[in-house]
Amino acid sequence: MGSPKDYLEIMRPVNSFMVGAAIIVGAAITGGIQLLSNWTLLLYSFITGFTLTGASMAINDYYDREIDFINEPHRPIPSGRISPQSAVIFTVILSTIGLYSSWRISLGAFAIAVFAWIVMMVYSIWGKKTGFLGNLMVSSCIALPFIYGGILSGQLWASASFSLLAFLSNTGREVTKGIVDIQGDRAAGVKTVAVSNGASRAADIATLFFLAAVASSIVPVYLKLVSFWYIPFVAITDLGLILSSYQIVADPARETARSVKKRILYLMLIGLIGFAVGSLF
Repeated sequence: MGSPKDYLEIMRPVNSFMVGAAIIVGAAITGGIQLLSNWTLLLYSFITGFTLTGASMAINDYYDREIDFINEPHRPIPSGRISPQSAVIFTVILSTIGLYSSWRISLGAFAIAVFAWIVMMVYSIWGKKTGFLGNLMVSSCIALPFIYGGILSGQLWASASFSLLAFLSNTGREVTKGIVDIQGDRAAGVKTVAVSNGASRAADIATLFFLAAVASSIVPVYLKLVSFWYIPFVAITDLGLILSSYQIVADPARETARSVKKRILYLMLIGLIGFAVGSLF
């Protein structure tokens, strides 16, 4: 059946936390600090992002179990700590909690949550095998929390610049992940950029998205959506993205890509903190 620790691992708590937090940040960015006084709204919002992301991670591991036997044998399903059937049941439970939480907020929030859930399921069942299209589907779901936050605050369009930064940086990360998983993906017929065009070309494309994310980080400052305190945090993120770009282009090897992939996740978290601080202070 698996221990609670195993189920927590399969839902990728860092990723899930970031999406839940991104919804709150997206709402605060566009709606102001006064929105943070509505604890019920924020709690349902966080639960929506956290559980639906966890559900997408669990079902993705279910469909990737054959690939993970090659690429990531330590993960809960290939290691035998969680059965494939248990992962599906866990996905259903998390999905139910997340969709119910969004319904408790508003019809608009529920519609966005359903759309994100459908995209995540389609990605796991079919989209991943398409390679780059699948990368874009994942990044769309990563960008959606800011749009979701815009719905909460009633300022949907104001959240677009932050969604763009999340979309670009995560697309670069997804292409980089393809370099890490190239052996298993090729065996499973997954047509990632790395499988179709080689690791070097994948590194070049990932770098284009990382540098585009750096460029887009200036937009919130230009539009005066954030205070000065946004700049130090996002400067760290930008420098990290530039360094990662250099490293992956100079050495598009599997271990380098694995290191860059992990680093980008934490750089995105630092950027998220920058969005929050720059919006609230």
